[in-house]
Amino acid sequence: MEKLSIIIPAYNEEQTIHLILDKIKDVVLINNIEKEIIIINDCSSDNTDQAIQSYKDQNLDLTIHHYTHKTNQGKGSALHTGIKHATGNYIIIQDADLEYDPKEYNILLKPIVDGFADVVYGSRFVGGKPHRILFFWHTIGNKFLTFVSNMFTNLNLTDMETCYKIFRTQIIKDISLKEKRFGFEPEITAKIARIPKIRIYEVGISYYGRTYQEGKKISWKDGFRALFCILKYAVLRIK
Repeated sequence: MEKLSIIIPAYNEEQTIHLILDKIKDVVLINNIEKEIIIINDCSSDNTDQAIQSYKDQNLDLTIHHYTHKTNQGKGSALHTGIKHATGNYIIIQDADLEYDPKEYNILLKPIVDGFADVVYGSRFVGGKPHRILFFWHTIGNKFLTFVSNMFTNLNLTDMETCYKIFRTQIIKDISLKEKRFGFEPEITAKIARIPKIRIYEVGISYYGRTYQEGKKISWKDGFRALFCILKYAVLRIK
């Protein structure tokens, strides 16, 4: 039986973690693929840990692995921990907030299980899916970073910075990842682009963005870090 490892980095998400887990629980994956949920609490200062444990205790039918960082290390570091412990055939990244819809896992899985793709990106900027209207400059920033990344990777992605990325597990486990915070996206994109004969696909997904009052964490500083990472890993080709 094939398995999908769902990696969830969580930081101060006690208000939403049970909601996203409910959504994941309700998803029936194509080809009867099993689900393995891996949650990494990145040293939250609220009751995220207790919320996760309470959910586990009340949903024993779900396979949930729960790890806690003793210090806050960043989203990228949480993903490193999750990738290390993943045992599924495929890995997908899921934020602990409600910006991305787990009902769309099958859209991302299909090109892989059909034998066409090794990696699939979920783009917020293509297709006819719902997309919350929020920040103009964030959108410009995302498209600019994608454009610069594409220049040096020779890919034609529309949304490099998307959370939703699904990988054949062995591909991502074989990559040495360094970025511990929000530099994960440009780093992984630059490094998979260099894999010989890699098959990368993109599908349209929904996006239910949050405001900063609702808990959004990424800022303009992370945009500059992403640009630095594009130069570091795509231009200088640092391994």
